[in-house]
Amino acid sequence: MQKKNIALIYGGISSERDVSLNSGRQVHDALDKEKYAIQTYDPATDIPRLVADANKIDCALIILHGPYGEDGTIQGLLDLLDIPYQGTGVLGSAVAMNKLLSKQLYALAGLTVPPYAVIRRGEDSDMVALVDQLGLPLVVKPVETGSSVGMSIVRDAKDLATAVEKALDYGPTVLIEAYIQGTEITCGVMGNDDLEALPLIEIIPGKDHEFFDYTAKYEPGASQEICPARLDVELTQKAQTCALTAHKALFCQGYSRTDMILKDGAYYILETNTIPGMTATSLFPQSAKAAGMTFSQLLDRLIELGIRARRRRTTRG
Repeated sequence: MQKKNIALIYGGISSERDVSLNSGRQVHDALDKEKYAIQTYDPATDIPRLVADANKIDCALIILHGPYGEDGTIQGLLDLLDIPYQGTGVLGSAVAMNKLLSKQLYALAGLTVPPYAVIRRGEDSDMVALVDQLGLPLVVKPVETGSSVGMSIVRDAKDLATAVEKALDYGPTVLIEAYIQGTEITCGVMGNDDLEALPLIEIIPGKDHEFFDYTAKYEPGASQEICPARLDVELTQKAQTCALTAHKALFCQGYSRTDMILKDGAYYILETNTIPGMTATSLFPQSAKAAGMTFSQLLDRLIELGIRARRRRTTRG
């Protein structure tokens, strides 16, 4: 059997570079070396080499997080180079990366989102009015980052301005949401045309973490992740339907993972990740494992879906 040439793209220049490097190394270790010849590329330094090698690459695995990785930038380059890749294309990547646009599309699709407001750099904002409008606590986060980078929980009105300034360090637009106290659930979706919702994961941040922040996500033992989630059949199916609806609403492809909060029997949709974390113990691989897939088999499936999607959407001969 001839090996497929795989371009493993990880590292990059976003604030989530370290997470990407860790994921990329573990993906490299898990890929079946009997099936794949693997070349690694770090967009921080290797874009010219990637372009030069394009005609030899059968599929790319994008293991990047944050801007320039999840926002459609690298996807657009790969489209120009006619290189298949796993996951969502340019449109869906850009849409899902923007938390404000995502919320608007969720609402149009009939999903429930936490009440929110927006602050833009350079505009005057009435912090007192925002607190009156949304109440306390508040979640403050940049519109275009992942891994909870730049995010804060505000429990006292006097801390709101500082939290907004922190978030503005990561972009010109800040989202302020009402804090929903409930059970945090995440649900993976996989497939191109025929979508499958994976088993749910219930997330319980450790006592030292107010929410599932950067440290709680990536420090071993900092949070408890229960898969399958401790929910009855009705609530499980409801969450999976929400994840499938979110995936479609944001024009996702291949796979995604949607985060939500369950409160009083209702799900509040938070965000959708188009390139979920990809260490062996990350949330999406945990769900895949509960569905019967090893980490290596999951990667095989994502590569297969990427190649099939490219064949269907390409305009080239």
